Amino acid sequence: MSTRAALPKVCIALGLPTVEKLLDQAEKEVAAGEQFLEFRLDYLTKPEAGLKAITAFTQKHPDVSLLVTCRRHQNHGKYNGVIDDQMKILDAAIDAGAHAIDVEVETAEKTIARCEQLRAKAHLIVSWHNYEGTPPLEPVLRRMMKVPADAYKVVTTARKPSDASKVLALQKAHPKVPMILLAMGEVGFATRVLCNSHGGIYTYAAPNAVEGTAAGQVGARLLRQLYRIDKLTKSAKIYGVVADPVRHSLSPTVHNRAFQARRLDAVYLPFLVKPTQLKDFLTLCENLPVQGFSVTLPHKQRIMRYLDVIDPLARRIGAVNTVWKKAGKWRGTNTDAAAVTQPLGKRIKLNRSTVLLVGNGGAARGAAFALADAGAKVVISGRNPDRVRALSKMCGAEPLLREQLNGKKFDALVHATPMGMWPNVKDCFFDGAIPADVTFDMVYNPLETELLRRAKSQGGEVIPGLEMFLTQAAQQFEIWMGESAPHSVMEKAALEALK
Repeated sequence: MSTRAALPKVCIALGLPTVEKLLDQAEKEVAAGEQFLEFRLDYLTKPEAGLKAITAFTQKHPDVSLLVTCRRHQNHGKYNGVIDDQMKILDAAIDAGAHAIDVEVETAEKTIARCEQLRAKAHLIVSWHNYEGTPPLEPVLRRMMKVPADAYKVVTTARKPSDASKVLALQKAHPKVPMILLAMGEVGFATRVLCNSHGGIYTYAAPNAVEGTAAGQVGARLLRQLYRIDKLTKSAKIYGVVADPVRHSLSPTVHNRAFQARRLDAVYLPFLVKPTQLKDFLTLCENLPVQGFSVTLPHKQRIMRYLDVIDPLARRIGAVNTVWKKAGKWRGTNTDAAAVTQPLGKRIKLNRSTVLLVGNGGAARGAAFALADAGAKVVISGRNPDRVRALSKMCGAEPLLREQLNGKKFDALVHATPMGMWPNVKDCFFDGAIPADVTFDMVYNPLETELLRRAKSQGGEVIPGLEMFLTQAAQQFEIWMGESAPHSVMEKAALEALK
């Protein structure tokens, strides 16, 4: 690699249709403190028009690093010209003030001598993109390294969780080769956070207020402030939440703020894992390596088949929401159970109460066994009569069909289905009156669900799902870290995120 100054750690990718919009957004990014921008000239109707924009911008902001790309449409860019014209534009971009250029390998391997000339004037990044999946990457890197460059950018599309670890493993296998390694799409999000700490020279982020240039890009502010990519070390411990969908989860916000408050070298990531991909996710866990994770819909029961040790309560419940590794073994427990009985126990005497539980999934199972163990008389209802009857039989509860609830009243209601969760905020299990004095909704987004709003309007006491969420999250933190959780920090983070 050449001896010129290193590029900053986060590059903001700017792909806009006009010079005016490009410069306007660039100014906004600099005003926000960004020091490394990519101008995608191929996004402009006339890429050559971007040269004046480069000159104007670099003269005004000489300390901001500028990367210029003009990718051809044959390689998933937007430029329709021939290779010779593409290289002329990149050469002119350097003369106009660009500090670095990105040349796709398909162009670079046909213009090696020309690339050498351009590299003498600016950083040369040779890039390769795969928009279909993540094939074996060693042959790709060998192909790319036939072109001498300052760095090699390898970008794939993640179709399954282990694709993310496969991409990051390339740097581990070649620690002295400067690389930028990313997997596009929500499944590959971990690579955007971990690229730098795993040896990558920089990562990409989306601009504020306009779309990024690749699937899965998120804003630089989020990468820095929530995921703390500037502070993570190579040995940072990795945790996360496993869900489908996962985008709405509060867990990354709450746990990352907790890690920050305790000054831990750790990060908590959202892992999108399809029901058929749990085994593959554990492959990712071994390779990154992940130390522990939260489990939510739809995996709380299925995850059990992949664990080495399950605590007795979780096994009896038949659902796990917390997993961690100890002495080389994957262990599971259920912190949902106590997170139901603790908030309810503050409002009613459970051993003298009748509690209606709505639901029959993993969260409902935890609540059913916890309430029964606490001495409550439990009645279970839900949308699947067979599963309601099965769960009732397991924990000694009374099953009731939805229509059989009419006219009945309970001391407390615990709602354990996704109904009413954002974005379906108008959904509610009950058509009429809410049949309880105390209503506990496990849904926490939105803060006040339709169920809670109705219960409150008829004079009932309500327990928002956030209370349960924070109780179980604090227990997870304590299991993973072996120290007390910063409760107030976690609550503040959750409230800010929901508002």
